[in-house]
Amino acid sequence: MLTKRIIPCLDVNQGRVVKGKKFENLTDVDDPVKLAKYYSAEGADELVFYDITASNDGRNIFLNVVEQTAEEVNIPFTVGGGIRGIQDFHAVLRAGADKVSVNSAAVLKPEIIMEAALKYGRQCVVLSIDAKKNQQGQWTVYINGGRLDTKLDALTWAIKGESLGAGEIVVNSIDTDGIKDGYETELTRAISDAVTIPVVASGGAGKKEDFLKVLTEGRADAALAASVFHYGEIKICDLKDYLASNGLPVRRVE
Repeated sequence: MLTKRIIPCLDVNQGRVVKGKKFENLTDVDDPVKLAKYYSAEGADELVFYDITASNDGRNIFLNVVEQTAEEVNIPFTVGGGIRGIQDFHAVLRAGADKVSVNSAAVLKPEIIMEAALKYGRQCVVLSIDAKKNQQGQWTVYINGGRLDTKLDALTWAIKGESLGAGEIVVNSIDTDGIKDGYETELTRAISDAVTIPVVASGGAGKKEDFLKVLTEGRADAALAASVFHYGEIKICDLKDYLASNGLPVRRVE
């Protein structure tokens, strides 16, 4: 079994890390550069930086904040938000990112996935999927920071994303985001079973058991979380000790 990854997420708005519930009621948390440096030292396996309002505002990502954050970490660093074309991939990678996460633009222009994979390698291309369950029990894809329902089936989109060249998929459940009552294991497992590339679970972490469940029952390769780490409710080193004690391979901090 491959090592399971633990990934803190920095949701950034106007240069500050924020957190909300179901993509709403955002509250200020901290400085992204400060938090990134802390998580890198704490044993995080990777770090994700999302400029969560860039796409909806129709603006470019704050590259200066990306550059400052990249300087403080020595672990893989993924950046997303406001990625609209191949030139944005280039700018973000040049600013220090190891991977680029694309969400809204990929739905609107799927060829961006193939173009980026061919130019930079599929290991650089992360397809982020924000999904919400409708009244018919189907998970549909949302874009523009969770504001617009595309009616696109999340499972179908994940399969297509892999075929276009995505090297990894982040599955974020809007229903469980910030609620701290557990990941959407059913959705995560369905997508994990449907694709061959790594799947990262996102949205809903509240306790150590939630991570264990989604990494085993949900078959996720990695688990992403924000507020439980930001507010010190779960320490990454303690979480990894817990996962290891339950038989999961994790990278330990020396």
